Amino acid sequence: LLSRGKWSHLKEKKFVSVTKKLFVFSVQRELPYKFPGFGVWFRVLLMDRISQLPEALLLRILSLLPNTKDVVSTMVLSKRWQFLWMLVPKLVYDDSYKNIVYRKFSRFVDRSLLVHEAPVIETLHFKLGKTCGDEDIQVWIGAAKKCCVRELIIEIVGSKTPVTLPRSLYSGGCRMLVSLKLSNAVLADASSLPSSFPSLKNLSLVSIKYPGDEFVEMLMSKCPVLEDLVVKRCLNDNVTVFNVRVPSLKSLVLHSLELADMEVHGGFRIDSLSLESLSIKDYSSDICVIENDLTKIVEANVCISYGGTEQLAGSLTSVKHLYLCVPSSKNPYPVFHCLVRLKICTCETEWLNLLMSVLKASPKLRALKLDQCHPLRANEARPCWSEPSRVPVCLSSSLETVEWFKYQGAEEEKEVAAFILRSGCCLKKVSVSTNITDPNKKLEMLKDLSLFFRRSPTCQIAFD
Repeated sequence: LLSRGKWSHLKEKKFVSVTKKLFVFSVQRELPYKFPGFGVWFRVLLMDRISQLPEALLLRILSLLPNTKDVVSTMVLSKRWQFLWMLVPKLVYDDSYKNIVYRKFSRFVDRSLLVHEAPVIETLHFKLGKTCGDEDIQVWIGAAKKCCVRELIIEIVGSKTPVTLPRSLYSGGCRMLVSLKLSNAVLADASSLPSSFPSLKNLSLVSIKYPGDEFVEMLMSKCPVLEDLVVKRCLNDNVTVFNVRVPSLKSLVLHSLELADMEVHGGFRIDSLSLESLSIKDYSSDICVIENDLTKIVEANVCISYGGTEQLAGSLTSVKHLYLCVPSSKNPYPVFHCLVRLKICTCETEWLNLLMSVLKASPKLRALKLDQCHPLRANEARPCWSEPSRVPVCLSSSLETVEWFKYQGAEEEKEVAAFILRSGCCLKKVSVSTNITDPNKKLEMLKDLSLFFRRSPTCQIAFD
C-alpha cells in the first residue's frame, strides 16, 4: 500500500527466495526509505501476508526449496517460521551445495534429522561425494527409518573411493518405504535379507555393485508389490545374469554400460508376467531371455547388439507400441497381432531387412517411424534393398502415417520410400525430414519424393 507524504519509514525486511517469483517478508523495525526516481516520499505499509497462509501451504512452499539448508534458514524470518522447517516433508542434503566443508555438512545433517518432527517424510534425498563416509550413511539410514520415509534417494557423485551402503538398509524399519533410488554405490553383502520391503513399488539401481547373482535374486524376492524397476548396470558389477523375477512388476528398464570394444558374458533374464512396459538397452552382453510370453505388454523398446532377436520378439507378440534397434534376423518374426505403432532405428547395416520382416509380421500397423537414433558405424557398407515379392498386409490395409527422420536421399532410401508410397493403400500422410543443410540437395530430395507414384489418393507428403 503506497500513500503520498513527506518523510516516511519503511520497516526493514528479511526475505528468502522460495521460487523465482515468490518472496517471504518479515517486518522488524522502521528505517527511512526513498524510492529512486521519485521526487516525493512514500509511506509503504508492508504486511507479512505470506505468514498468514495455512500451514500446509507454507510447508508445500518450503518443499520447493532446492536444499534443506535453505529450508532451515527460514527459521529467522519470524516466530511463525521458527519451528516450521521441522515439519517439512521433503529433505534434500547436498554436500556440494555452496562448497560446504564436509565435517560441517555431516554435523548439520545429524542435527537436523534429530530434531525433525514431521510424522512422515515424503522424500529424503542425499547427494553425496567428496569424502563421504560409510559410517555417516549408516547413521542417516537409521534416522530415516525412525522418520517413516516414503521415498529414499542416495546418490553418490564424484567420490574418490567406493561408498558401501550398510546392511541396515535391508533390515527392518523400512516398511513404509514406497520408492528407493540408489546410484554409484556398493551394496554390502548379506547372507540373507532379514526382512522385506512390503510397500516398495519403485526401485532404481543405477551403477550399483552387488555381492553377486544370488543377492540380486534375493533382493527381488523381498519386494512383493514392486511395480517399477530401473536397472542400469556398470562394469564389474559382480553379476553375470541379472535375474528379474517379480510377478507384480509393470514397468521394467534394463540398461547396460555401452562398451564398444568389450564383450561381457551374461545379460538379463526376465520372468514377470504382469509387465506392461519394457525397455532393454544392451550393447555389451550376449544374452537376454524372457521366460514367458508377456500377454499384458503395451510398450517395448529393444536395443541390443547380439542375435536371436526373433526369440526375444516371440515374447512380445501382444505389444502395441514397439521400438527396435537390433541386428536383422534370417528367421521370420512372430506375428504381432496388436502392434499399431512401430519405430525402427536405421543405424544398423541391415535395417531394411529388419523393416520388411517386422512389416510382414504386423497386419494391424497404423503408424511407422524411421530414425537414425545412433551414429552409423565406420567403414560399414550401405544397406542393400531387395523388393519383397509380396506386399505386407499392413501396407494394403491399415498403415496410415509414415515419419522418416534424418532422411539422406541415398539410393536405397529412395527405393524404400517409392515402395511404401506405391503400396500404401490407406496412407494419409508421409512426413520426411533431413539433417542436410544444402538447399540444392534438399530441393532434389523433394522433387524425387513428389514424383513417386502414390497408391492412396489422399496421401500427402510433408518435407522439412
